[in-house]
This record gives sequence, C-alpha cells and structure tokens, in this order.
Amino acid sequence: MTSEETREGVSLTNLDQPLFDGADATKRDLVDYLDAVGDRLVAELAGRPLSVVRVLRGQSPFMQKNLPKYTPSWVRSVEVWAEASKRKIRYALCDDRRTLLWFGNQRAIEYHPTLSRADSVTHPTALILDIDPPEGDDLAAGFGLAVAAAKLVRQALADDGLAGAVKTSGAKGLHVVVPLAQGQDVWDVAAATRALAVRAERLDPSVATTAFIREDRAGKVFLDSTRAGGATVVAAYSPRLRPGVPVSYPVGWDVLDDIVPGDFTIHTVPELIGTSDPWVEQLPAPQTLPADLVAEGHTIPVARVQAMHEGKRRARARRGESTET
Repeated sequence: MTSEETREGVSLTNLDQPLFDGADATKRDLVDYLDAVGDRLVAELAGRPLSVVRVLRGQSPFMQKNLPKYTPSWVRSVEVWAEASKRKIRYALCDDRRTLLWFGNQRAIEYHPTLSRADSVTHPTALILDIDPPEGDDLAAGFGLAVAAAKLVRQALADDGLAGAVKTSGAKGLHVVVPLAQGQDVWDVAAATRALAVRAERLDPSVATTAFIREDRAGKVFLDSTRAGGATVVAAYSPRLRPGVPVSYPVGWDVLDDIVPGDFTIHTVPELIGTSDPWVEQLPAPQTLPADLVAEGHTIPVARVQAMHEGKRRARARRGESTET
C-alpha cells in the first residue's frame, strides 16, 4: 500500500499523513470513509452551494466557500452574490463521488450545504432547528439535556401536525430536520423556525431557551433558530473536525436516550450503515408549514438582530454607569 493512489480518476496523495492533532486518523481514513458513504453523502450535497472546513498541515482550520483557482474543470460550481462581502462567490456543487473524493484529497473534513438548491435559492427544502447543549465539562450530561430539548421540539411539531427526523450534529448537540414541500418562501420558513423554537421553549422553560446571548441561557439548552435563510448546516454523514473525527449521524427517536455523539465516527459509521441509508429511511415526507406557525414566527424578532440591539443597549448602560461613578 502506497501513500498515493487513484480513485474515480482522482489522484490521491499523502494518504498516510495524520489528519489533524487529536484525530486518531490519517488522510487515508478520511478518504476511505468518504468513499464508503459517498452515494449517501453526495445525495445530501448535490445541487447545493457547498462550504467545507479544511485543515492543511501546519495551518489552522478554515472554512472555504470560494473555490480555489486550481479546481479541476469537471467540478461543477455556481456563483452566488454575498451581501455581506458585496461580491460573487463561486461555490462548489458536489454532485458526484469524484468531486467528493477530490475534496477529501484537499483535506476537506466538514461539508456544509445550503438549505436550498442552487436553482431555487429562495425555497428551502427543510426547516432545521439546531439544539445546542450548555457549555460544561460533562459532555454526557449536556447531551442528555439536548435529547430532552429535542423531544420538546418533536412535541411542538406534533402539536401542529408536523414531523421531523433527528441526527447528531457531530459535535455536542442535535439537529431536528423537517422536510418541506416545494415552493415555500425562505422568509416564511425562517419565521416558522423561530415560532417552533419558542413553542418548544414554552413546553418546558426549565430545559430549553431561545436566548441568543450566552450569558442569558442560565445553563439551559439553546434552541438555535438561525439555521434559516442563506445559512448552511453540516450534512448528514459529514465528518466533523473534532477529536476522534465524529460524524453527523441519523438516529431514531426511539434510541436517542441510548446513544452519545462519540458512538458515530469515520471508523464506526461504515460498518453501522452497511448498504442502508438510515437518514433517507427516517426522514418523513415533505410537509407544508401550517399558516399559524408561520404567522406567529413573523411576530418574533430575528434572534441575531435582537441580540445585536440588546448588546448595544447593555454596552450603553455600562458606559452610563461608569460615567456616573
């Protein structure tokens, strides 16, 4: 076995190099994993502008949106206007295994597609609520709280006739995903996401919070409704740049209490799934968002904007206190 080989017409190099500090994996392990789950991961990425997190030897990890100039001509791409930077960004479209393996050779660890397809950017295909446990050293306890919060989200969905699937984020928390019927407006989906978070919080405010400012969360699980609009979310089956290289992995609602994120890594997942696709199997059919959920959401401020204004208000208050003393 050499440190260089070719798969799907892609030249793979330096395969025996360590992936990153704490990975307990080589570049070959990453490529082998992407090769093993390729069809399932490509199905999540195809047709969507893609951002990746890469880690090069001797450098800090970075998120890559704009494709580099040396990208092969056979990698499909799409230009998207970025309002924040006032420029066009050329995103990759990872439409096949060849492109996925090329990314693996580029040491791309994480895969973050947009919620909408490139040919319909104002119509997301899913509503996603990101469930983020409180900070702390006891990761198992934190994940247990995230599971409790996910069940609140599931109940809030059921109360309005909706259903969602759940997957580990590959980090500390969970993602609840609701597939959407075609043609639903991006701003209505964002509004419904905010309303869903608030409704889940109401079910048990001792467990969950929608407070965007960390210091206001008081040790509760944060229901992050900002995975909307032009946001991205790590794809099912994507590795994460964390010790042991965990994977964002689909889990059934009935086994949530029995798992921890570390159960699913690039070493364990290929054997777990075999030839199946548990994410496709667990996703409910696409749904239309109820009008009451959308209407309520439009009355709820956008979390990031609200937090920005609150931060400025608190800063002015602190400056006022210091002036008076």
